[in-house]
Amino acid sequence: MAQEVVEGFKFEQRHGKERVRVARVWKTQQGHHFVVEWRVGITLFSDCVNSYLRDDNSDIVATDTMKNTVYAKAKECSDILSVEDFAILLAKHFVSFYKKVTGAIVNIVEKPWERVIVDGQPHEHGFKLGSEKHTTEAIVQKSGSLQLTSGIEGLSVLKTTQSGFEKFIRDKYTALPDTRERMLATEVTALWRYSYESLYTLPQKPLYFTDKYLEVKKVLADTFFGPPNRGVYSPSVQNTLYLMAKATLNRFPDIAYVNLKMPNLHFLPVNISNKDGPIVKFEDDVYLPTDEPHGSIQASLSRLWSKL
Repeated sequence: MAQEVVEGFKFEQRHGKERVRVARVWKTQQGHHFVVEWRVGITLFSDCVNSYLRDDNSDIVATDTMKNTVYAKAKECSDILSVEDFAILLAKHFVSFYKKVTGAIVNIVEKPWERVIVDGQPHEHGFKLGSEKHTTEAIVQKSGSLQLTSGIEGLSVLKTTQSGFEKFIRDKYTALPDTRERMLATEVTALWRYSYESLYTLPQKPLYFTDKYLEVKKVLADTFFGPPNRGVYSPSVQNTLYLMAKATLNRFPDIAYVNLKMPNLHFLPVNISNKDGPIVKFEDDVYLPTDEPHGSIQASLSRLWSKL
């Protein structure tokens, strides 16, 4: 965001609209329905300093107008499109339609409605709510420059073995024992930045970014779990996180940067006894799940040429 000098002070400003909720249904001639539900946030950078300094709102795009634009643009989309493409479409509209707007940021969270299966067949118009959410952020400048980020929120994964943690720093405050056998659970928040830097270099394939989202999610999960018949050992959440990020960059050449946040959601062994002896003896079977407190592990990985 550019700084201006006003009345002897450095001044920065932006304005926008948050939590605009919109759902869009597309219907094929064969009676097959598709639905998305999006929560949209819009931020505009514009030359509207006069609205702050004096009684002059003539350069402001009203936030109510931004809200209405979301619904109008959703209506105009006659073909199903990815959440990334809708974010880019909105941001491009604001920087091209309004002379005073120099840049736009559009953030969208997609609610995970999934088609239901009934008697082994995909239902034509029935959906259930899933778990993890698809996110995106498009930053577009009037020049046509672009920063596009996609992500996942709430990807909960767990494995009941093939995890350990040992040989860490020990001091007088350490009580945690070494182990090579524990449960590993986390809720992955992932962000990845695409390498496309201009509106004019984007892939033209329909639903390209939706397919990419599903592929990235699969790579992250497959790396976490390992092969289905034997899994893969995790010596720490840190190591597993790194391998997941590296696998994503290795698999997708048009992704330049990956950030993963993976809290360590604990499953504590249950041992209960009284004066008469054990009530519950832990044998890798009974656990107390808890996420308060929990470990917090986060890291990013980017290509050497990346500007991030």
